[in-house]
Amino acid sequence: MSYSGKKILYIGDSSKSSTSFHRGQALSRIGNDVTILDPYAALGPLLRSSIAGRLHYRSGYRFLQNRIQGWIENEILNKPVLKPDVTWINSGELFGPRCIQLLKKLKAPVVLYNNDDPTGGRDGQRFAMLLEAIHNYDLTVVMRHQNIDEFKQRGAKRVSRVTMSYDEVAHHPIDDAKGLPNEFKSEVAFIGTWMRNEKRDEFLLHLIHAGIPVSIWGNRWEKSTHWNKLKNFYRGPALTGKEYVAAVQGAKVCLGLLSKGNRDLHTTRSLEIPYIGGVFCGQRTAEHTMMYKENEEAVFWDSPEECVQQCRKLLIDQEFRQQVQLAGMKRVRELKAGNEDVCRKILDELFHAGSKGRSADSEIPITGRGIQY
Repeated sequence: MSYSGKKILYIGDSSKSSTSFHRGQALSRIGNDVTILDPYAALGPLLRSSIAGRLHYRSGYRFLQNRIQGWIENEILNKPVLKPDVTWINSGELFGPRCIQLLKKLKAPVVLYNNDDPTGGRDGQRFAMLLEAIHNYDLTVVMRHQNIDEFKQRGAKRVSRVTMSYDEVAHHPIDDAKGLPNEFKSEVAFIGTWMRNEKRDEFLLHLIHAGIPVSIWGNRWEKSTHWNKLKNFYRGPALTGKEYVAAVQGAKVCLGLLSKGNRDLHTTRSLEIPYIGGVFCGQRTAEHTMMYKENEEAVFWDSPEECVQQCRKLLIDQEFRQQVQLAGMKRVRELKAGNEDVCRKILDELFHAGSKGRSADSEIPITGRGIQY
């Protein structure tokens, strides 16, 4: 098959809790020989420092380009054993034009996969180097419809869009859900980060004031101006691995909040929660309603007030809740939006798009009820 048997140089975050690592593992599981190299680990002290890390983030990593180019030469170009069929870069925020030009010396197509919104502006100058280098990539893979034209306007050769994805292994449901520790059981859970200007704290406070028993896991919540009102509902920092899976399975309802600044119409949670076996209660968007039948496979809302109503219904009506849970689990698997499926589609697009008559800029089909991304 076109998507297997490739030697892939995978450049991205290798921490086991990261979606980048999950994607690299998925490429291996579908039959490829994957070498993962992590520039974030190599630049660790510079990126983890509270002062230097903030400087480099806000300057778009412009002042790290010489170091990164040196890393590419020492760790990749000077290692003759590395002769990949594909160089796959996850995120790409660290790599300016000269970096990609150096990687081109490997004589293999270079793919960019980015599940953020580099052209959306929420993150300031974070993606400045990526946007300057975008014309050097052979294929760029994005998550948002707007990114297609915006990437093309900046000189991207080929742009393809896919959905966010769950991971078939990292997010596999825990077999004995009844034996979950009490620390991961809740009524209504939100698992996510506090974000400035997104008003997630105000949204959750509205639910709390209406009597919805909310549990919050995630980082940076102490930065909220409403922290004193939220801290009694805070269960701990960001969850990863089986703890994350346990918290999703252990909740009767899982909230899905979007980032307006990131122009989200769905997120990884939109897929991970139903795959794990959680009941997804998310904002009503065009993409969510394409993915799931409303009130059958997921539950949606347009306002905090409607979210309160939906949570109450789900908490009171156990039969309805279980029906949504089982139908959502079935549906998300029909979508074939796991990492393995999405990676197959990207590799197929890279090597065979032309022979199948697809245009250079496309939305790679995801299976199910006519949905296309």
